[in-house]
Amino acid sequence: MKIAQVTPLYEAVPPRLYGGTERVVAHLTDALVELGHDVTLFASAEAETRARLIPVRDQAIRLDPEPLKSDLAAHMTLLAAVLDRADTFDVIHFHTDILHFPFFRDLADKTITTLHGRLDLKDLPEVYERWPEFGLVSISDDQRRPLPHANWKATVQHGMPGDLYRFSPTSQGYLAFLGRISPEKRPDRAIEIATRLGKPLKIAAKVDAADKTYWETIIKPLVEASPMIEFVGEIGDHQKSAFLGGAEALLFPIDWPEPFGLVMIEALACGTPVVAFRCGSTPEIIEDGATGFLVDTMEQAVAAAAKAHELDREAIRARFDLRFSATAMARRYLDVYGDLLARRPFAAHVLDGDPILPLLEERSFAVRA
Repeated sequence: MKIAQVTPLYEAVPPRLYGGTERVVAHLTDALVELGHDVTLFASAEAETRARLIPVRDQAIRLDPEPLKSDLAAHMTLLAAVLDRADTFDVIHFHTDILHFPFFRDLADKTITTLHGRLDLKDLPEVYERWPEFGLVSISDDQRRPLPHANWKATVQHGMPGDLYRFSPTSQGYLAFLGRISPEKRPDRAIEIATRLGKPLKIAAKVDAADKTYWETIIKPLVEASPMIEFVGEIGDHQKSAFLGGAEALLFPIDWPEPFGLVMIEALACGTPVVAFRCGSTPEIIEDGATGFLVDTMEQAVAAAAKAHELDREAIRARFDLRFSATAMARRYLDVYGDLLARRPFAAHVLDGDPILPLLEERSFAVRA
């Protein structure tokens, strides 16, 4: 298949530091190329990819030092670049939320849109009612709850290359928090859990401008008050194996409907169990008592973190390999693409005698519709 992958421009592909959506797009794009497909990536110029790259901005927006820039203008240029080449693709896979809907309405039958964010926002229902022709992919079943009647085609969980993170058979005895300093991620809970257990906690996280007050007034004083709490700051992929692999457990004490939570499977890749609050996607990712623990209260979280070292780290890595590899993710998306092509009015003409037909007939990876 000739496939376009269209990513947001906020982070590089893959991100150099924090970033989820663009990291997933990077893994998916490379896996599709490895499976033999002709893939074009629309992204900023510093993208590292095995696909054909169409650069639409000199660098990703967040780390661009230019003080005056327009996110909207950059993404308008992105969509124009895709639209100019739309006829050359069998499938256009958007990761740009809803921004492309007005521009690609006449081409909706050759697009699929993965939604990476939370959907319990005012104004969203009206958008999906206005543009129902766009097929949508959720990254967890829970993500769909605010929009149960949207045009859902599948749930495809994230994946990543098996060799990206090193398996660590033993830990160094500390607890870890990795992500973003924000009220909904609840780093304060992570600090309380570690403090109550008397265990060291390492926090690797970015602080957005919107969360600076929360950091300065709530979290920073807690960090400075205890020599057992270490704030590492943002880290990149090359640092995560050591950071996550050395942890006795990853603490994922969220207080919001997390659509997926990529850091959870990053920890599993290192063999590190996850202690997660039962919220959003976490019951779909963590197998309670096997790859970590699901908790509902702080008391349960403390007890779970205390016994996390008892879980089999090799078994945790094996579950990652089975469920969350980049190849598994790519094959599931190929099922989605195949269904999209098969439903198009001219599918019989396009597919007759085409090498994609055996692919559609021999699909072996089920997707939850």
